[in-house]
Parts: sequence; structure tokens; C-alpha cells
Amino acid sequence: MDDVEKAILISFDESGAIDSELKLQAVNFCQKIKETPSICSLCIEKLCFCKLVQVQFWCLQALQEVIRVKYGSMSLEEKNFIRKSIFSMACLEGINDKMCVVLDSPAFIKNKLSQVLVTLIYFEYPLIWSSVFVDFLPHLSKGAVVIDMFSRLLNALDDELVSMDYPRTAEEVAVAGRVKDAMRNQCVPQIVRAWYDIVSMYRNTDPETCVTVLDCMRRYVSWIDIGLIVNDAFIPLLFELILVDGLLEQLRAAAAGCVLAVVSKRMDAHSKLSLLKSLQISRVFGLVSDDNDSDLVSAIAALITGYAVEVLECSKRVNTEDAKVISMELLDEVLPTVFYVMQNCEMDAAFSIVQFLSGYVATMKTHSSLQENQMLHISQILEVIRTQIRYDPMYRNNLDMVDMIGVEEESRMLEFRKDLFVLLRNVGRVAPEVTRIFIRNSLASAISSSSDKNAEEVEAALSLLYALGETMSDEAMRVGNGLLSELVTNLLSTRFPCHSNRLVALVYLETIERYMKFIQENVQCIPLVLAAFLDERGIHHPNIYVSRRASYLFMRIVKLLKSKLVPFIETILQSLQDVVARFTSMNLASREPAGSEDGAYVFEAIGLLIGMEDVSLEKQSDYLSSLLTPLCQQVEVTLMNAKALNPDESSLQLANIQQIIVAINALSKGFSERLVTSSRPAIGHMFKQTLDVLLQILVVFPKVEPLRTKVLSFIHRMVDTLGASVFPYLPKALEQLLAESEPKEMVGFLLLLNQLICKFSTLVRDILEEVFPTIAGRVFSAIQRVVDSSVTETNTEEIRELQELQKTLYTFLHVIATHDLSSVFLSPRSRDYLTSIMQLLLHTSCHHKDIVTRKACVQIFIKLIKDWCAKSSGEEKVPGFKSFIIETFATNCCLYSVLDKSFEFGDANTLVLFGEIVLAQKVMYEKFGDDFLVHFVSKGFPSPQNLAEQYCQKLKGNDIKALRSYYQSLIEHLRVQQNGSLVFR
Repeated sequence: MDDVEKAILISFDESGAIDSELKLQAVNFCQKIKETPSICSLCIEKLCFCKLVQVQFWCLQALQEVIRVKYGSMSLEEKNFIRKSIFSMACLEGINDKMCVVLDSPAFIKNKLSQVLVTLIYFEYPLIWSSVFVDFLPHLSKGAVVIDMFSRLLNALDDELVSMDYPRTAEEVAVAGRVKDAMRNQCVPQIVRAWYDIVSMYRNTDPETCVTVLDCMRRYVSWIDIGLIVNDAFIPLLFELILVDGLLEQLRAAAAGCVLAVVSKRMDAHSKLSLLKSLQISRVFGLVSDDNDSDLVSAIAALITGYAVEVLECSKRVNTEDAKVISMELLDEVLPTVFYVMQNCEMDAAFSIVQFLSGYVATMKTHSSLQENQMLHISQILEVIRTQIRYDPMYRNNLDMVDMIGVEEESRMLEFRKDLFVLLRNVGRVAPEVTRIFIRNSLASAISSSSDKNAEEVEAALSLLYALGETMSDEAMRVGNGLLSELVTNLLSTRFPCHSNRLVALVYLETIERYMKFIQENVQCIPLVLAAFLDERGIHHPNIYVSRRASYLFMRIVKLLKSKLVPFIETILQSLQDVVARFTSMNLASREPAGSEDGAYVFEAIGLLIGMEDVSLEKQSDYLSSLLTPLCQQVEVTLMNAKALNPDESSLQLANIQQIIVAINALSKGFSERLVTSSRPAIGHMFKQTLDVLLQILVVFPKVEPLRTKVLSFIHRMVDTLGASVFPYLPKALEQLLAESEPKEMVGFLLLLNQLICKFSTLVRDILEEVFPTIAGRVFSAIQRVVDSSVTETNTEEIRELQELQKTLYTFLHVIATHDLSSVFLSPRSRDYLTSIMQLLLHTSCHHKDIVTRKACVQIFIKLIKDWCAKSSGEEKVPGFKSFIIETFATNCCLYSVLDKSFEFGDANTLVLFGEIVLAQKVMYEKFGDDFLVHFVSKGFPSPQNLAEQYCQKLKGNDIKALRSYYQSLIEHLRVQQNGSLVFR
């Protein structure tokens, strides 16, 4: 072993036993050898004598690199030497009377040799080395070794150059075209003849070689003359190989692959149809039922589905009546087997079941009525859909426990089912009655054979019924028909043994909810609906995911049925007693740990039920009192004992209070403002008492953020429920909320104030004047940190919270200004912040990256101008405001910010902002007259004078659209003059 071989072995070592420094030296040594002039002769010599596969691979790799990089600079003699040597190796010929050992090496060495040959073909065929393929053919008589090498060469040519399955450069595409044209003219017929002879000769003695040849041939069918394959010799041979029992299965599958390539070849639709008919494909139908897991069955399944796709495509493209009839006959012949394949065989990844079936269903839309065989096909399509949407039983436990595998499988199936349900809708439009009958029979079958073992079948049947409901309009569902009535009644009255299965239980409840429009019109179904949701199939289901979803769906059903449920209120409350007791019971130790939102939907449903005016005042008071009293008592007890609790007890109690607030909040959603304030104030009094109790939480636990958030949410609810009668409670509530407010909580506080302003407008002036100075002081102090940190900390959670606070502040200021409360800014305690507010609004209206926020700030200025500035030149309401608007706001916002190239007139939101800026100019002119106009024109309008005159004319007119259009064209004109810089400042 010489140094070169040693270096190659070391450089390829992956054992870890070689010192890294030594390995690096070996790699560098090998790289230097590649750069020597004698590298090609060295590599060929090593390939002749050395049996070490690492050395063989390195030499072939080096040859390929040298040819690719240095071919143009090689001498003619060197090219001839490489060409002759490599070809001799591939053909099992000696080099200088010495036999090369490469073809005795493993497959990856022979593959690399074929790649080197393809690299030569890339540069030399057909102009320099025109005989490469013709010269190779006589050597095939040497037997399987050379035949294998020839097949590897053709496969490598396809992979490296010809196939369009890989991205190619323009040069590679051109070379591939040149190579294919030359091969078609020169040697393809001889190659095809060689394929035929080899397969005929070796089919019984060396079937593996035949498999290699056929797999190679399959690649070439797409671009060679189809007549070379589709003839009285080759097609019968291929079908004979497919159909004869006893042959190697891989050989039969390879023959099927070749026929599929023939079937898939692109050609004129009429010629393709003749070809497809001539194949008599029905000969292979029987082969798919033998062994569904074999390679042969997979290949036959791919052939049949590929054939069906081509027939369907022909049926769309042919334009004669006879051809259409033939295509439909072929389709009718193949479809039953296609349906069998879809349900029983492993499908080829390239075949889309949904795409094919959707295409077939689309052909039926043109028919006024369906024929008997088409109706049969529709039923089979529906059966395929049912089979495809069924979960695999192997995932049953994972799906029930909702572990990682179960979550992944459920997500996969949800995505997979989408297209299948679209197909179901299309089938339903073509054959609505057939679809409904199929779904009815699927449900009946699931009911009759239901056991714990067929949960997947039941789930699939219910999913089909749910999907059917999605295709029906509300009107169709309300009217219903005999079949729909039967379906819904069967659904409601059935108790599946597999109802404990999570997926079955969920789709069962979802399906009932889907058909609620029918149930609304058929009130006799209501007891069955209530039973399904209130027993162990729904809210009392042992699986927590099911019971939670059932609670939510039940709340939706109560919203829909409402007054129709009045006769059942006692029954419902009795059934939910244990759920309610988990919240109203004082025995905390017995409670199961649960999320703070658990039970919220049940309480919301109860609130919707007992909050109706159809319920008598006496019963309504009793129901509400039985719920609110124990809940409030628990809160009061906890608040009284707060100081005596140890950390563990305190944590449990705080979680308990959170749940209680959520429950009361949800309960209150069923009571309207009119009921609690006008028709039944006694009910309103109960909620006021509850509010009083819950506000104490802010006093006892001022720093517990989750509790404060829940109480804040309840105050929001009480503003909507109690209306103006909530006012006496607001000072205390706002004081406590403001006492400990962090930036994140301040956002919630501002949202509460926004709600109060929007609901009560000027009635909250006194409250707002009281809290505004504190708010302004804290918010301006907080958002200054956004400015200070804008460069270095923009991604921190704190800065994101402060940015959210800043955004909410703009909304808050906008709400104040647009609800006639701008006087709040001028109250004695708030005036200290007026300058800061104006500067913030000015900067934001000019520079904020969010256009909608800029628009809001411009609107605030417009409202302030209207509120604070009189038309007469008397005493100013706000000293200095007029000059600030004219000299600062007008020029900076209405002119300079618009002149900036970043102001995109092509953006829809920007155009809306521009409209507000133009409106601001109109309002300033109306209030300030020539004081505004003279200053604005002097700052922004250069010569010629007519630009200023036209602007003044438009501004003084009444057509705001004309003003906006003119001002936009003026700005664009000024941009051209300023050439990118604000020369007018």
C-alpha cells in the first residue's frame, strides 16, 4: 500500500481511532494530489489494480471533478485516454492488457463509474464521442455484469441530465435536449431491441437482471418513440410477464411499471384513447385481490389508478361523441377495481384519491340525470370516503389519552379529511338523495353492530352525518324531510357502547349541535337533546375533554332554544346540581383541581336559562340567590381568614376565588340591563351586593394580578348589566385598580374607562377628571421607557407590554376627544400634562409606523380644534393652542409628514389618513381663517404663485373630494421639486 492509498484510507476513516491532526494532513495530501498534472493517469492506474473501495471511490470522484472543472483545458491525448479507459472499465475490457476490477466492486462504485461516463457524455456526445451507446451494445452479450453496468449508465444519464424531476440550469436543459435528439436519431431503436432481447432471454434464468432492465426502460418511455414499445412484440411480452404465475414478483411488478409509463405518456387525446383501449387493461384486475401487501399488488394498483386517471383526462379532452362514449365505457370498466384499490391497497404517493374522484364527480354535473351505473359509482365513492376518513384502531388509546402521538394523529386526520369532506359536498350536490341514504345506512350499520371494538366505524359514520349538516342551508334544515327527521331521531335516541371513546363522544355532540336548526322546529326532540348533553354522553362524560366541550356546546344550544327550554329549567338545574356544587360547596378539600375556566360555560348556560323574563320573578330570585349566596359566602370567608392562611392554603383559596369570579361572571351574561334595572330591580340588587363583595378582593389581595384581572372582567360585565346604577361602585373600584397598576394592568384599566366613556359619555366626566391626572402621570412615565429602550430592548416582554400600553393610550385619548370630554384635559389637575399630550399626539401623527394610529391622532386634533377654538378672535379658551396648531401641527403633520417619500399614496390606509389630514386643513381654515392660510402657504408653497392661489381656492370651496385630489397632486408636484429633501422647512 503506497502513501496515496494510505492517505485516502485515513481521510475516509469514521471510526474515531485516527488522530484528527493526522486526518487533516491526509485530506490536504489528497487534495494536493488532485491538483497534479498526472492525476488522471494515477486514478486510472489505481482503478485497475487496487481493490480497496475507498480508493476506487476517491479515484472516480477525482476523475469526475477533473472532467467537470478542467475539460476545456485538457489535451486531446488526455481526453482520449480518459474516454478509452473509463469505457473499457464499464464494458469489462482490459486496459493495457490488464483487466480492471471495478465491476467486481459494490453497487455504489459502479454507480460512481456510471456518473463519470455521464460527465463525459455531457461534454462529448454526440459531436466528439458519437458512438458511445452503439459501441456499448455488442458488449451486452458478456452477460449480466455488463447489462447491469449499461442499465446503471442509462439510469445515471436520466438522474444527472435528462429527467425534469430535478431542477436544471438552462445549459443543462439544452444539453439534455441535444443528447435526447441524438439518441432518438442514432441508437434508441437498438437499445429498445436490446431490452426486449435481454428480458426475453433472461426472464427465467436471471429475473433480477430483467428487473434492472425494465426499471431502466420505464424511465425512458416518456421521451422515446412510443411505437418502439407499443407493438405486437413488446406489449404482449410485458403483459405475459405480469400475468404468468411463478415468475419473480419483482419482475412482474417491474413489467407493470413499464405499462404504467406507457399509459402515462403524453400524447394527443384521441391517440391516447386508442392506446388505452388496445391495452385491454381488465386482464390485470384480478391481481389486486391476491395479497394486498405485496410489491406486485402495489404495482398493479398504481397501474390501474394511473390508467383510470388517463382515461378520465381523455374523457375531458376528446371532442367527438364516439370518443366520449368509448372513454366512459373504459371508465365504467376500470372504476370498480379503482374503488377496491382505494379501500384495500397501499396507494401510490403520486395518486390523489380526492383529485381523481373529484374529477370524476365533476363529469356528472353536466348530466341532467344519472344512469344506474353512475349511481352505483356514487355509492362506491361514498364508501371510499367513509373508509378513508376512518381512524386507524392502533391509535385508539393515544387518541383517548390525548398523548403526543394522539395529538399528531388527530391533527393529521383533521387536515387529511378536509379535501374528503369537500368531495362529499360535491357528491351531495350531484346525488343528494343517494348521499343521504348512504349516510343513513352507515349510521344504521354503526348502531346495529356497535361495540367497544368498532369505535372508529361509529366515529366515521357520525362524521359523515356532521358533514352532511354542513352542506345544508338553514332553511333546508328547518323544513327537513322524512329522511332528515329519521337521521336526527336515530342520532338522538342512540346510546353507543363505545360512547366512552373521546372522539365518538365529541363528534356525537358536535353533530347534535350542527342540526339545532331542525330541532328548533321540532321541539319534541328537545328532551332527547337535553338528555344527551346532561347525562354521561355529555357534561357528565368521564373524559374531561368531552365534558368541557359538552359544556360549551350546551351553552350554545341554550342560546338557540332559550324560551323553548323554560318547561325544562327544573330538570336541567337538577341534572347540573353536582357541577354547580363543585363551586358552591364550602368543602374545598373534596374538590378536584381544575382550571379557572372550568364550569364557566355551565354557569353561562344556567344564567341564560334563569335570566329570561319568561321565568317568574319569584323563581328567578330563588334560582339566582341559591347560586350567588353560597359563592359570595365563600369569598367573604376567604377574605376574613386571608391573614391566617399558610402558603399552600392561600394558593388553593386564590384559585378557588378565581373560579368563583369566572362562574359569577358567566352567570350574569344571561341577565339583560333592562331586566335588572327596570323590570326587576330586585335582581339588580343581588348583582350589586355581589359586586360589593368581589370589590373587597382588591382590598385584601391588592397585588395578586390574576385576581385583579378577574375582578376587572367582572366590573366590565356589571357595567353592561347594571348600567348607570353601577356608578356608586366605580370610585372605590377605580381607586383600588389604580392603586397597584403595572403597565400590563393599566391597559385593562384604560379599556374599562373606554367602555364607561362609550356607554355613558359625558356622565362619567367627574370620574374621569378625578382619575385622569394619575393615569397621565403613570402612563407618560412608563412609555418614556419605550423611547429610552427603543434601540436596545425592543424584544423584551416588558417593552412589548409598554408598547401595548402606548397603543391603548391613543385609543383612550381618541375616545375622550370623540365623546365630548376634551374638557377633561383642561381640568386644573390635568393641565400639567397638556403639553406632554400635545407633543405625543403631534409626534405620533407625523411619524408613527402604524398608519391607523396616526389617523386616530389627527382625528383627535380635529376634535380639539372644534372644541377649543372659536371662529371669532376673542379670548382663547386654551392660550397658545391656536398658535401651536397653526405653526406646529399644520406644517409638521399636514405638510412635511406628507411630503416624506415614506407616505405611500398607493396604500389604502395611508389614503384614509390623507383624507383626515385634508379635513384638518379644512377645519383649521374654518376656525382660523387667513391666520392659518397665510402661514401654511408661506411655509409650504414656493413659486409659481398660482399653486398657492389654486390651493386657497380649493380650500375655500365646499368640495372636500376636489380639495383632497388637488392636494395630493400638489404634494406629488412638490416632491419632484424638493428631490427627496424637505427644502421648504
